[in-house]
Amino acid sequence: MIHPIRPRETSLRSPQARLDEAAGLAQALDLAVKKGLVVPLRTVTPATLFGAGKVDEIARLCDGEEIDVVIVDDALSPVQQRNLERAWKVKVIDRTGLILEIFARRARTREGKLQVELARLDYERSRLVRTWTHLERQRGGFGVMGGPGETQIESDRRLLAEKMGKLKKDLAEVGRTRGLQRQARRRVPYPTIALVGYTNAGKSTLFNRLTEAKVLAKDMLFATLDPTLRQLRLPGGRPAILSDTVGFISDLPHELVEAFRATLEEVRDADIVLHVRDIAGPDSDAQDEDVRKVLAEIGVGPDSGKRVVEVWNKIDQLDDEARAAILGRAERAGAVALSAITGEGCDGLLAHMASLVDEGPDLVFELDTSDGEALAWLYRHGRVIAREEVADHVLVAARLSAQALGRFEQMRPLAQVRPAAE
Repeated sequence: MIHPIRPRETSLRSPQARLDEAAGLAQALDLAVKKGLVVPLRTVTPATLFGAGKVDEIARLCDGEEIDVVIVDDALSPVQQRNLERAWKVKVIDRTGLILEIFARRARTREGKLQVELARLDYERSRLVRTWTHLERQRGGFGVMGGPGETQIESDRRLLAEKMGKLKKDLAEVGRTRGLQRQARRRVPYPTIALVGYTNAGKSTLFNRLTEAKVLAKDMLFATLDPTLRQLRLPGGRPAILSDTVGFISDLPHELVEAFRATLEEVRDADIVLHVRDIAGPDSDAQDEDVRKVLAEIGVGPDSGKRVVEVWNKIDQLDDEARAAILGRAERAGAVALSAITGEGCDGLLAHMASLVDEGPDLVFELDTSDGEALAWLYRHGRVIAREEVADHVLVAARLSAQALGRFEQMRPLAQVRPAAE
């Protein structure tokens, strides 16, 4: 495992922390990390990234330690990857290839598999020259197989482009289906809330805590890949839709951001985005910056008007002094500090979300005491603030969005509705 430090590189996290994260990625693939190196680069060598002396040193290390795979925690060009494999006589994987391999193993749904396959083919397209050993042979052909003299590499590139085109069409259909599902959810005016954050920040644990679901939650990078949606009941009885999404990571490969755009649209279209942070981790600030970059790339930046709530998770891992400091910081910053494991602070988060999704003015609905259906509808689609029985009527103070109010008036055109101020 090698983490190169490029000249004039600036990062909020230390090189050792970057190396440790890369080791965690390797362990997620069940690879045993024998050696970890942080290698400063005075200059970047175009052919091998590292200088000749360092390449020779690592070659001797690979031979002496009987290493089978070298992971370079950086993006390698196809030429650099091929030259390093020749020099070290082992398989070389760069950071992008490593993350793609993890995603390929974790994808479970058809959508997830399509997204990962498209990202992998996009990555491999520029690496055909090193993937195949027969690419310089020419071949004759006819029809769709290519004309006379078409080289094998040209044929493979054409076939690859055709396969990517089919995958893009399939994903476009997935995106269309997701769009229809979001439209259907908007017709039933439930607010939508999306969980985002750095991988292993505790999103799935918080998702399970809030919804009583049983989504896989492990202390492992990218434990969640396929998005999951569950209904959540907010204080006051109003339901909402909570979605758990794939975790982000520093230097997330562009191929993955593009391939997962249909999934990430769930975040972009959510009414509220909960940015879950591992506040007890040493790299919390750096992880925060990485997540904000990806959010900005999908249109959830500071100027998007999106309501983003910071959730500072894992306060149970702090000592008393650090805990008091974090709670003070959270109050000043408007963040919610909690522990998804113990449940501490989760009621405060639910109350905060309920206050954010309250839409429209306070209204009073006068219903017959026998009209239980209308009363239940108000609880399901609005936020009931107060309820009082008067003679043969029930006065219900509630907030509804304009869309929900319109639906109620269609359902009960004779019901009396007035502003609460009257």
